[in-house]
Amino acid sequence: MVSKIEQDHQRFRQIVRGKIRKDLRKFLSRGELLGREGKRTVSIPVHDIDIPTFRFGDNSGGVGMGEGEEGQSVGQSGSGKGQGGEQDGHHILEVDVPLEELADILAEELCLPRIKPRGEHRITTVRDKYSGIRPVGPAALRHFKRTYREALKRQLSMGMYDPDNPVIVPIRHDLRYRSWNEVKKPQSNAVIVYMMDVSGSMGDEQKELVRLEAFWIDTWLRRNYEGIESRYIVHDVRAAEVDKKTFFSVREDGGTRISSALACAKDLLDAHYDPSLWNIYLFHFSDGDNSSDADNRACVKLLDEQLLPRSNMFGYCQVASAYGSGSFINVLHEAFPSGAADDLGPRLITSKVNTRDDLFDSLRTFFKAGR
Repeated sequence: MVSKIEQDHQRFRQIVRGKIRKDLRKFLSRGELLGREGKRTVSIPVHDIDIPTFRFGDNSGGVGMGEGEEGQSVGQSGSGKGQGGEQDGHHILEVDVPLEELADILAEELCLPRIKPRGEHRITTVRDKYSGIRPVGPAALRHFKRTYREALKRQLSMGMYDPDNPVIVPIRHDLRYRSWNEVKKPQSNAVIVYMMDVSGSMGDEQKELVRLEAFWIDTWLRRNYEGIESRYIVHDVRAAEVDKKTFFSVREDGGTRISSALACAKDLLDAHYDPSLWNIYLFHFSDGDNSSDADNRACVKLLDEQLLPRSNMFGYCQVASAYGSGSFINVLHEAFPSGAADDLGPRLITSKVNTRDDLFDSLRTFFKAGR
């Protein structure tokens, strides 16, 4: 039976969930949300919810037995002749929301289907499953129903059972306890490889868009897989794997050769991620500027022969920049008019993010196929 306080808590969670859903598009574009991220939860400021609390303050002000005149204001500094404001106050409450719940809200609002892992998943985890009964064990695992049944069987077989006075008293021999077995559970693992152009045309504003999109991509994929590894590649004319902090802070200068990032991703997959054991997601972020038509052709070849066949999805996100040509997305559309489609739909998916308001639609574009 659910207690009153539990009902109130559930109701409060429903209110918070509704507020998050209402303002989800705004939360998607707010960078400070990333700064509030914890290990498995994120702290979200929710407006216009005020929790009633007892407030303890200083009651020493005012007129008591000491000095003072009749009509003097109590506990108030100044003349007291100012007018009161007429606007409502803004109540802000920070609530900790599990990332899994945030991902579910995202899925509901974007109408995202759950992802169906591909390939053979030979990675397993071992967990305990209580599926048996045994005559010995700790008191905490006593199985009362089975113990009662054993005692009843014993008394019936010995002629001790009285239907008019059906008292069942278990003895030590009747006690039964739950037992466990080790069960191997298939575990679907995934790797996300983020690639980003860090040439001179990709400024701080573009990097912030990439950072926001990567956070929500990571949140959604972690909701669908038991284990996630994230790897990061940056490039200008050369590419290198870096850590997460470097990925979002480094800024280079010079030209852009996108094929260098795709080749680096291929080498990374060759060395660490067998496609029969891993679900592979590749995301490339750029302003669409590339060094030459020859490098465009090299990119198409790498995608067609190396990366697309082994990955669940290759997502290309083009962010707006005043200095980039924005032409690479057209190269992909011409080379893969159907998006290298298979039974689940396009494997190569592109989106454009010009402002933070476009993040909502970009995420829906990437994951609406449930790949």
